[in-house]
Amino acid sequence: MMTNQFIHTAILIAFVIIVKLFAGKAVNRILVRLDNDLKRKKITMRIINLFSLIFMVIGLAAIWNIDRSQLMVFITSLITVLGIAFFAQWSILSNITSSLILFFNHPVKIGQRIRVLDREYEVEGKLIDISFYFLYIKTDADELVTIPTSVALQKTLIIKD
Repeated sequence: MMTNQFIHTAILIAFVIIVKLFAGKAVNRILVRLDNDLKRKKITMRIINLFSLIFMVIGLAAIWNIDRSQLMVFITSLITVLGIAFFAQWSILSNITSSLILFFNHPVKIGQRIRVLDREYEVEGKLIDISFYFLYIKTDADELVTIPTSVALQKTLIIKD
């Protein structure tokens, strides 16, 4: 019985590693066709790693006969946290969610000149980086301005290049 669990665990780990390798190659092929943007590759690989980890945890729970009621509490807690991330405006989780939305659904790219329209403080400069929490913009006055991704998602961004 215990030997089967070890074998199934090894198979699951090998499967996850193989899927990650194929996914990495697929991401490389797609990015070569688009822009070959290393930042986007890094973020995409982080997302693939996150989903692989979630899949592996669920698979290990099934292999090692974790109590289903405890697993359901864990999964519902995780879904609740993700739900809060989608609807909360100023939390750290909303910044992560906003960075994913900016990454997949916004035409802004690293290296482009952008202008963020805001009533109080207008920012214009070159977009240096998009992280899980901030947009990094280098202004013409050589200042580094950081804008939370959740705020950037709510503002109008004008792409200059």
